[in-house]
Amino acid sequence: MTTLENPYNDRSIVVLGLGRSGIAAARLLLRKGARVTVCDSGESSSILERAELLRSEGATVLTGTAGERDPLRYDLAILSPGIEETTPLVTNVTVKGTPLIGELELAFGFCTFPVVAITGSNGKTTTTELTSLMLAAAGWKNAACGNIGTPMSELLLAEEAWDLLVTEVSSFQLETIKTFRPKVAIWLNLSPNHLDRYPSMLEYRAAKLRIFENQTAEDFAVIPQRAVVGDIPPLKARTVTFSTTGSSAEITLRGSEILHREEVVLDLAKTKLRGPHNAANLMAAFGCGIALGADLKRMAAAVVEYIPPAHRCELIAESNGVRWINDSKATNLDAMEKAIQSVQGPLILIAGGKDKGFEFAPIAPLVRERVSFAILIGEMRHRIARDWSAVPLAAVGSLEEAVALAATKAPAGSTVLLSPGTSSYDMFNNYIERGETFRNCVKELSKEPILTPAS
Repeated sequence: MTTLENPYNDRSIVVLGLGRSGIAAARLLLRKGARVTVCDSGESSSILERAELLRSEGATVLTGTAGERDPLRYDLAILSPGIEETTPLVTNVTVKGTPLIGELELAFGFCTFPVVAITGSNGKTTTTELTSLMLAAAGWKNAACGNIGTPMSELLLAEEAWDLLVTEVSSFQLETIKTFRPKVAIWLNLSPNHLDRYPSMLEYRAAKLRIFENQTAEDFAVIPQRAVVGDIPPLKARTVTFSTTGSSAEITLRGSEILHREEVVLDLAKTKLRGPHNAANLMAAFGCGIALGADLKRMAAAVVEYIPPAHRCELIAESNGVRWINDSKATNLDAMEKAIQSVQGPLILIAGGKDKGFEFAPIAPLVRERVSFAILIGEMRHRIARDWSAVPLAAVGSLEEAVALAATKAPAGSTVLLSPGTSSYDMFNNYIERGETFRNCVKELSKEPILTPAS
């Protein structure tokens, strides 16, 4: 690995947040000779355990009220993704004039490898997994990191040599970049999301667009063709376009076949991936391969045995003629729309969850057309019921009640789809817990084996 200039040696730096990203950032800074303090508002047993571990490695750690009221001023603050800049933990630091960057920006400053960055309202994790897998098959030694689970700082601590890093990036991470510059930036889509954090779609879009901010004519942007005429402003980077509906993009879809300049590179029918959303994810991955000059046939060969992630249009059971699909990862309307469109035949939909600041009215026509019965859960259930007043529906108090009711409403040949359309934090710790609860509820009802979660 090439040695980069170290601007952090003997500097006083505070890391905000004791999650996986914060711990990785603190360790990277300690290795670079910084004087590191870590602050976190929480005081749970797991946070206190992490605090003791970092103290043993040389960091100062403040938790709870002490973390929120730390009187010191630092040379720099590192913000963990997901922590809002308006929280007391952060404002206590920024009010003193301390500059603020994110863990992604910190890690990028020490990264000597080209970076592929992937953002979008939907499909980021799947596309990151696919891109990493497909590039590896084409001979590119790489690792997936970022919002997918492994912070880039954590990868860099291993000091392993890579050809490139494939990074899932969220709008939250992009808010705090300064120099982050991906060699290939992939923009998947944009739909209403996180409007509990952003005042409007304009601010949400602006945060996402920062993925292209530091690119030059030497870099590449992989974007949907429609984005060329509206969603995305003119870019400095060279573009590779894809489209699931048009015919003039560089990568197109014909039936189940993905084509590059009219040459078939993959038939989706030969894979375990279905639906236009997965076609778009694969097309974006191929777009990255085109940008890097990778062998598309070798990339395609890796997809055939790929198993989609759990909790995303995942068939978990077929019992008494009813298909049960877990789409707990659908945390916005665009994801819900794609899930509904992927189902054939009578459909019972379980939807609802945390109020993220957007309405469910825009999807009402599709629900009215395709959904036989809707069962609504979570803090948004009554608002959704008003938006979907023309749809046969019921609002219930728990996911367990929803599954039990769905079983009575689903005739043989129908599908029960959990596709919430919003976040899980009103009732669950995350979408994974929500999906596993759904799986367990279905298991209790079913006399037939539940399918194993995707690995």
